[in-house]
Amino acid sequence: MVYAGFGLACALSGTPLFYLGEAPGPSVLGWGVVMVGSLAAVACGAVVRSGLRPVLRALLWVACGLAGLAAFGLLMDVITLAFGQGVDSGVAAAHHALAAAGAALLAATAGPVRRPSAGAVTAEPSAASRPVQLTAGAGTVAFLPYTAMKLVWASGGTFAGVAGEEMLAISEHNGASGIWLTLESWGLDATVLLAALGVFLLWGLVRPWGQVFPRWTPWLRGRHVPRWLPLVPAFLGAATLAPYGVFGVGYATLATAGVVTMRRGDFPSSNDALLVVWIGMVAFAVYGIALMVATRSYWLRTRSVSAA
Repeated sequence: MVYAGFGLACALSGTPLFYLGEAPGPSVLGWGVVMVGSLAAVACGAVVRSGLRPVLRALLWVACGLAGLAAFGLLMDVITLAFGQGVDSGVAAAHHALAAAGAALLAATAGPVRRPSAGAVTAEPSAASRPVQLTAGAGTVAFLPYTAMKLVWASGGTFAGVAGEEMLAISEHNGASGIWLTLESWGLDATVLLAALGVFLLWGLVRPWGQVFPRWTPWLRGRHVPRWLPLVPAFLGAATLAPYGVFGVGYATLATAGVVTMRRGDFPSSNDALLVVWIGMVAFAVYGIALMVATRSYWLRTRSVSAA
């Protein structure tokens, strides 16, 4: 109901909720938010009255998927705020947060009901299967060219026709925060640090050490990590990076084939821009898919099991 009311207020006031880059989309799309929120509210109300029937479960999953798509961009909002940089649109950021919360609640409502039993215990730390760990390895390797490219710029080198000083000036012109620019001046790229954290999260999902607190945490040493702690950023990252990377790879493929034209942007030529797009989108796509696989494995391996 809150989500539907938010969309209604934006639609009536002409406030855009969706953006394509920096360009705002038509405010009439707010009526789509009203429809998704209304569908979710009606389906949830029916569940309260008559229980979780198959038709209602299907409606809940449809609303969950639509809300998940609407939440796209929340990760970027979190990253910009973490580095002291304001979001492009406060209304759009609020929409992403509301949609993500709705998707989580709808998934919890539509999921199978598991009643806790007296003999249920927390599963022991375990490693993911070998195929899942190989997938995590692929997600890690995919970031190596991206990391190398960013470090070349951060260290003052030249890649794709753009020098490090030019890239720093471009970041400043685009409104990068002081924290971001300071890291760049130290030879550190903020996105490389985020990639390192992402790889750490990825391997924590597939290795036993990701299920218990490390030895250097004296008050928590040896205790099981709450499931939601790694799953929240994992779901958020997978839902954002996987579709972003896959669609980006598709666009780069069309540009390489000459079907569409790649704008050169801040680069000397379209080919330079295309090279950078390939490196970035392949990294996001492979890592995002690996994160999806690892998240599912972690979810299944950390479920409570019967003591018997």
